[in-house]
Amino acid sequence: MVTPIRMMITKQTLIDDLRKLGVRADGVLLVHSSMKAIGQVEGGADTVLDALSEVMSEGLLLLPTHSWDKHNLQNGLFDPETEPSCVGLLSELFRKRSGVVRSLHPTHSVAALGHNAKQFVEGEETATSPCPRSGVWGKLYDVDAQIMFLGCPLTRNTYIHGVEEWLGIPNRIDSIPENITIKKGEEMIETVLHRHRSPFRSIHENYDKLELPFIKHGIGHWGNVGEARTFLASATGMADMATAFLKRNPDVFLYNDPVPEAWY
Repeated sequence: MVTPIRMMITKQTLIDDLRKLGVRADGVLLVHSSMKAIGQVEGGADTVLDALSEVMSEGLLLLPTHSWDKHNLQNGLFDPETEPSCVGLLSELFRKRSGVVRSLHPTHSVAALGHNAKQFVEGEETATSPCPRSGVWGKLYDVDAQIMFLGCPLTRNTYIHGVEEWLGIPNRIDSIPENITIKKGEEMIETVLHRHRSPFRSIHENYDKLELPFIKHGIGHWGNVGEARTFLASATGMADMATAFLKRNPDVFLYNDPVPEAWY
């Protein structure tokens, strides 16, 4: 049996797919990503970043560059120039690109390129929790950013961690602080951080129960970018709906039963 030859995915194909998906070129776009899911791309990961950057050339492109993994923050130090991202190849390559600025949050940093990038990510060194309302993740709500799950499931939705944090849902933030030093140019900033916690380790694995409500109310939709099944959603819409559910039941994400249809 002859194995069919897979066509290489080009930069233009990716650009066309992103525009067809509904990405707002002059808006704010945050991208969770899986390079592997996209398929065989001509030029590899750099081509994917080139396509995203071109589509968002009039707006602001953001990729999470988190460093909460056990291999990160050796000796309690966060240096944004050298600390690797623990959330995928595209995020790691993106943070090193010319013109990209990285926020100074020690565990939940975001890298930005484009309109008002520096202003959007500044001030994160003052954060004492993973996703404060006044920080980058809260600003996504204020500007009604689009959040894209490029080959990723909604279980990777850091933004919903933020919504739970903003609402003060019990047992989501560790009461015991961790001492961290942040390198800001030549300055060393001593700070403390209260990390995420929950009654069980993988609460985010239940965030995908939001998919059907999001789709029903036009908050998000599926499409394809390359070979990657991709979800694009409104940050404001996601937060408002998740907030409504959490007000009905603060522990709605502690179990994997579907959200009751009567709620939406």
